[in-house]
Amino acid sequence: MRKVVTTEEMREIDRLTTERYGIPSILLMENAAHAAARVIAEKLGGNVKGKSFLILCGKGNNGGDGAALARILWTLGANCFVYLFGKIKDTKSDAKINFEILKKFYESEETNAPNENCLLLYEIENSSDLMRIISENRQDVIIDAFFGTGLSRKIDNDLQKVIEKLKNWKKWRRLPILISVDIPSGLNADLAEPLGENVRADLTVTFTAPKPANVLPPASNFGGELVVANIGSPRELIDASPSQLFLAEKEDAQKWLEQTKFTTDSHKSARGRALVVAGSKAMAGAAVLCANAAMRSGIGLVRVATSESAQAAVSAHALPEIMVAGLPETVGGAISEKALEKVEELSEKMNVIAVGSGLSSDDESTRRFVRALVEKRKTPIVIDADGLNALAPFDLKGSVDAPIIVTPHVGEFLKLVGISDKDIIKDRVKAARNFAEKHNVILVFKGERNLIAAPDGTVVVIPTGNSGLGKAGSGDTLAGIITGFVGQAAAMKIDVYESVVAAVYIAGAAGDIAAEKFGKRAMLASDVRDCLAAAFDSIEN
Repeated sequence: MRKVVTTEEMREIDRLTTERYGIPSILLMENAAHAAARVIAEKLGGNVKGKSFLILCGKGNNGGDGAALARILWTLGANCFVYLFGKIKDTKSDAKINFEILKKFYESEETNAPNENCLLLYEIENSSDLMRIISENRQDVIIDAFFGTGLSRKIDNDLQKVIEKLKNWKKWRRLPILISVDIPSGLNADLAEPLGENVRADLTVTFTAPKPANVLPPASNFGGELVVANIGSPRELIDASPSQLFLAEKEDAQKWLEQTKFTTDSHKSARGRALVVAGSKAMAGAAVLCANAAMRSGIGLVRVATSESAQAAVSAHALPEIMVAGLPETVGGAISEKALEKVEELSEKMNVIAVGSGLSSDDESTRRFVRALVEKRKTPIVIDADGLNALAPFDLKGSVDAPIIVTPHVGEFLKLVGISDKDIIKDRVKAARNFAEKHNVILVFKGERNLIAAPDGTVVVIPTGNSGLGKAGSGDTLAGIITGFVGQAAAMKIDVYESVVAAVYIAGAAGDIAAEKFGKRAMLASDVRDCLAAAFDSIEN
C-alpha cells in the first residue's frame, strides 16, 4: 500500500529530507524534473527526440518544476516552448533559479542554432495571449505546470478562462496529450471536490507520495493515469507521516496471492470453507451470484443456506460444486428466525459466513434472524445488502476473533448510521473511518472508488473498477469474492483486513477486464466472476 499525504505532510517530508539528510530543495526539484522526463519519455515510446512540447508554467514551485523539466527534455532532443504566466523577476527561491537557468539557455546563441532542437522561453501576463497560444498549438505534448499542491483557493478569472479553453480544446482534439506535474492545475491537493475549473490531464506525474486529490473522486477523475515518482525522500519519512490514508497497489494483491498459493498438499479444508446465507423466493439469483463468486475465489468449499422456496432455483443455477440447503421461511418466502439453529449447525466447520444477498429484510422474523446470527457468530462474517438493512441502524461491535465485514453502498450506509442527510458523506474517507472505529468493524464503502476502513482508522482507496460495475448483481458478486478471500485468510491464518483489500482490488481488476472484453454497456455481474481467472493471472504474472 502506498501512503497518501496531505500538502502539509508533504512539506514536512521535504523539510526533513533537507534537514536530516542534507538533500537541498533545489536538488529535489531537479530530481522531480528528471523523474517526470523519464515517465514522459516512456509514454512516448522511450524517446522524446524530435517531439515538441508546449510547457505552461506558473510563478510558484510547480512552474519551477516545469522550467527544469523543459531544460531536461531539451537536452534529450525535444523542442520546448515554455510560457511563464508572469515575470521571472516575480518568481522565488528554487523556481527563480530554474527560470534564470532556462533564460540563459534560451538566450545562448548555440541553443537555437539551425538544425538543432529549439528551446524558447516567453513571459506572458495577458490571459488572452495565452488562450491564443493554446488555440494555435501544434506541439505533441502540453505540460501543465501552472499550479502545484499549494493551491488552496479558486484561481482567478483570467486563469479560469485559460484552463477552460485548454479543456475545451482538448475535448475536440485527440492530440497532443496533456500531462500535469504533481496535480492537475486548479485542484486543491487535499480535497476530493474540485474548486472550480481545472485541467483534465491524460497523465499526472506526482512526486514522493500521492495526494488526496490524486486518488479520491471526483478530483481524481481529472488526473488521467497516475504515476508516483520517487525524487529522493527516504521511505522512513513517508512511513512516519501521520496520514492513515493509503492507495492499494498491485503488489498488495500479489502478496496475498503468494500467501495463499496452491501447494502440493492443498485440500478443501486447508483452502477454507464458506457458508453463504442468502436468497429468498423472489431473489434466488442474488444467492447464486454470491456463492458462485465465492467458489471462483480459490476457496475450498462453499455451501448455500437459503429459504426452502428458493432452494430448487438456487440449486439449478449454482455451480455444481456448491451444496444447497433449505431453511424455514417466512410467509413472504424469506429465511425466518426459526432457521437459526440449522444455520448454526451448518456453520460449525465453516471459516466464514456471508449473509444478506437477496435475503429480504421486510419481515421482522428475518431481521431477528440476521441479528442473532451476527451476535452469535464464531467466525468472520461478511454482511451485505439486506443483511445490512436488517441491522440498520447499526449498533453492533466487531471483535478480533470473529471480525465483522460490512459492505454498504451510499444508501445502505446512511441507513446504518441512521441519518438521511448526505452531508455526512461529503468526506467519504472521514465517514468510513469514523464508522469503522466506532463499531470496530471492517467497512467496505462502495462507490465510485471503493474505500476500505479498518477499526484502527486506516482507510485504503481501491483504484481498480469502473462504472460498468454499477449494475444489478455486482454487489452480490463482490460480497462473494470477499467471502472467499476471508475464508481462505481464516483457514491460513492471514490478516483479514489485508485479505479484504486484496479481494476488492482483484474484484475491480476483474471488472476492468470484463469492461475491456464486453464493454461497460454490455458487461454483467457474472462476467466479473468469470474474469477472475484472468485477473489472477495478470496480477500474478
